[in-house]
Amino acid sequence: MSDGRRHAMSTLEPVAGPWRVTLDRGRGASAVEDFSEFVRQALPGLLRYGHMLTGNPHDAADLVQTVLEKLGSRWSSVARKTGDPVAYARKAMANTNISRWRRTRRENLIADLPDRPAEAEPDPFDNEPLWEALRGLPPRQRAVMVMRYYDDLSEADIAAALGVSRGTVKSQSSKAMATLRARLGTSVGGA
Repeated sequence: MSDGRRHAMSTLEPVAGPWRVTLDRGRGASAVEDFSEFVRQALPGLLRYGHMLTGNPHDAADLVQTVLEKLGSRWSSVARKTGDPVAYARKAMANTNISRWRRTRRENLIADLPDRPAEAEPDPFDNEPLWEALRGLPPRQRAVMVMRYYDDLSEADIAAALGVSRGTVKSQSSKAMATLRARLGTSVGGA
């Protein structure tokens, strides 16, 4: 390197769907440098994954930030004990999103309406039928669909990631597919 310091080298490799980050710690890189490199390379994919889980880019960014804060505080352990930190981050994102949904699903009443609504940038997926149908699914069903068809995980892997039985994964997937078929009015998932 030009400044004489050695940095952790990492590579992104496609492996049957999800991306894997491989860290080379053989050069004496610190955990902070490893984590910085991990975030730099994995962030775009984690944001896309978060967008699919939450249904909008703003909640996705919040979700990714929350999970990366937790990961960063114990990065040495995560990097040492997990073979795939991106998969670990995605699992944490799915679980955090479901937990957040459970906490906030109650109706929040406000005393006064704002004078004028805040202007938001248009979401590029707003008029996309599949995205609209996916956004309408309950969080657990959406998580199962994203993990199954975006991450290409097996039912057993999804069950382990979400802490549920394989039967629950099957039933949530079946309900989600039925809902998507009804909303889209076409064949979904090759059926």
